[in-house]
Amino acid sequence: MSSFVSTGIHSNTTPDAEPPARPVTNNGFWPDIEPETFRDRHRLDGTVTDARLTGALEAAMAHINRVLRDWQAEQMADGYPTVDAIPVPIWQAPGIYRALYERAVMSMAHAGLAERYADYDATNSARERGLELDDPADAYRRDAHWAISEIEGRPHTTVELI
Repeated sequence: MSSFVSTGIHSNTTPDAEPPARPVTNNGFWPDIEPETFRDRHRLDGTVTDARLTGALEAAMAHINRVLRDWQAEQMADGYPTVDAIPVPIWQAPGIYRALYERAVMSMAHAGLAERYADYDATNSARERGLELDDPADAYRRDAHWAISEIEGRPHTTVELI
């Protein structure tokens, strides 16, 4: 016999809801990331605590910022102090660099969460669920790298001859 435990959906509409997690502060060039925006965009419920969600965003932000450090330095050297100051190519929508950056960070954070929640319990169903989560984690990681490629103006695929 199995039992159902409801965790509820994280919402700030209930009277006793905790205040939303504070934004994850960035380096001034890239935007801060709102945990609630991440939670909404990626449909994360209350099983992911604010502390764990914030930690995943901080780690993802550190990774993406490191990967984009040379691109950021080039933009700043060209006189653009923030990502929002960079002129957008005529074929792109306004705010595209910010949107792609947020996608990269949130996708990388979700990949990390998907991998970590595979060990939520030690039952056979959890192990099976862990195997199922490998593909989504890889897909989120791929989405992050594609967003980085778009920011840098590179193709999505790299091919090497062996």
